[in-house]
Amino acid sequence: MHNYDISRRLFLAMAAKGTVATVLLSMTGQAMFDVDVYAADATTYSKLPRWRGFNLTEKQSLERNKAYYEWDFDVIKEWGFNFVRLPLDYRIWTKKPGIYDEKPLKEIDQAIEWARDRGIHINLCLHRAPGYCVNPPKEALDLWADGQDGNEARAQFAAQWSMLAERYRSIPTSALSFNLVNEPPKLKKLQYLRTATLGVEAIRRIDKARLIIADGLSWGALPAMELLELRIAQSLHGYSPTKLTMYKASWDSHSEKTIVPTWPLKPSLNQFLYGSDKPEFKSSLILKGKFSKGTRFIIKVKKVSVQAQLLIRTNGSTIKEFGFNPGAGIGEWKESTFQPDGRYYQATYDKEYSVILPENLQEIEIVISKGDWLTFSEIRIEPYPGMSSNSLVLTPINTEWGQLQRTYLVDNAGKITAEGSPVCDKEILWKEETVPWKKLEAVGVGIHVGEWGVHRYTPHDVTISYMSDRLNIWKQVGWGWALWNLRGSFGPLDSERTDVSYEYYKGHKLDRKMLELLRQG
Repeated sequence: MHNYDISRRLFLAMAAKGTVATVLLSMTGQAMFDVDVYAADATTYSKLPRWRGFNLTEKQSLERNKAYYEWDFDVIKEWGFNFVRLPLDYRIWTKKPGIYDEKPLKEIDQAIEWARDRGIHINLCLHRAPGYCVNPPKEALDLWADGQDGNEARAQFAAQWSMLAERYRSIPTSALSFNLVNEPPKLKKLQYLRTATLGVEAIRRIDKARLIIADGLSWGALPAMELLELRIAQSLHGYSPTKLTMYKASWDSHSEKTIVPTWPLKPSLNQFLYGSDKPEFKSSLILKGKFSKGTRFIIKVKKVSVQAQLLIRTNGSTIKEFGFNPGAGIGEWKESTFQPDGRYYQATYDKEYSVILPENLQEIEIVISKGDWLTFSEIRIEPYPGMSSNSLVLTPINTEWGQLQRTYLVDNAGKITAEGSPVCDKEILWKEETVPWKKLEAVGVGIHVGEWGVHRYTPHDVTISYMSDRLNIWKQVGWGWALWNLRGSFGPLDSERTDVSYEYYKGHKLDRKMLELLRQG
């Protein structure tokens, strides 16, 4: 039993109140847990093996629950990989708190045995835990909340890990590890610590030597330094930049729909246009392509601050000018609000403004000559013969303030790419993502990449180039990884990509180029 700083221990005592954790106050006023959560052997978490493999998602959600396939384990072994992560939905086996259905648990037992028979390490992760999941539907309880709601969620969370720890206590940690909860959101540091502490305590009360891994904060993007004292490893999720990895993903409302990603990643369309009142940001949005005489250019103006003079220019000449002057009362705006701090109005228009192009053109410039700023929600160019809908639609996904506008190239098929320096490349991945995790590793925390990959709609050549840089970085630093799936939209099998020459492999469509890249990595 260790004694620790009283403020931290009292905090943990309050965090654990009402849960399965028992906190004792000694005669000296020091708070002590009935289980030493710091008891893990340092060799089990401070430097992880360089496991490489896949997530198998059969039990990721109740709605798509299936038994695992032994064939997957055969193929993973045959290809030379040695790691499988099982993202799990606790609802699949939980009839009600403390009452569990044996059938799905036995299917997990079977997956673990198949892995052990082939020398594959298995990692069990609560993809959906009581009180939290990154995917809908939202849980009734809140794993991170204060008060009774949070206490109940954390009690159920700890109980799940107690059950799993007891069930698998005879399996060596070299064969099986636990991943507490998938992709916690942005949290206050102590919110994550109190939840993780109760999960770790529940496991180590039963199995002190079990390797435990915690996902990083902000959906696995940031190392959680606050968990250091728990003596557990951590997992990075490698999906940045999501404009590339989640391109056209149906589940991601912020995914880019119009700008086809490149690697290195070029900028995406920003919603802000700035005028002379913001000289540091004032810049032109330029579209370069082949635009025919008689084509209609349409911009949907969303919001205007103070005033703005919007110009549509071609070949250095203005072909249309629109003035916006928000004020009181009724106007062409839908709503106008007085800003007392600056004594001006901001108005919401949500209105389309258009111009017919007077001649065949290769460039359209959109700029505010004077004024403050405006936002737009859509640009349309129609007709546009290269599009099946006969209309080119550009939607600004990028909503960040203070970015300069760019020049975009539009080809005959409507594919759009940005000119200029990249917003993400291998050097940026190293500096902004890898270095922070190396700092965590330097203080004695093992790192593994529990999820990563590129969704099927990103062009295959871009996917391979991006994945190659990712794998080279992780090989350089010695970190293992698990691609999000083996079969499916991120994987080398049955991805349904339309720009791949597949090889037929044991009844499946194999992306051989991706597979060989993964094997080299």
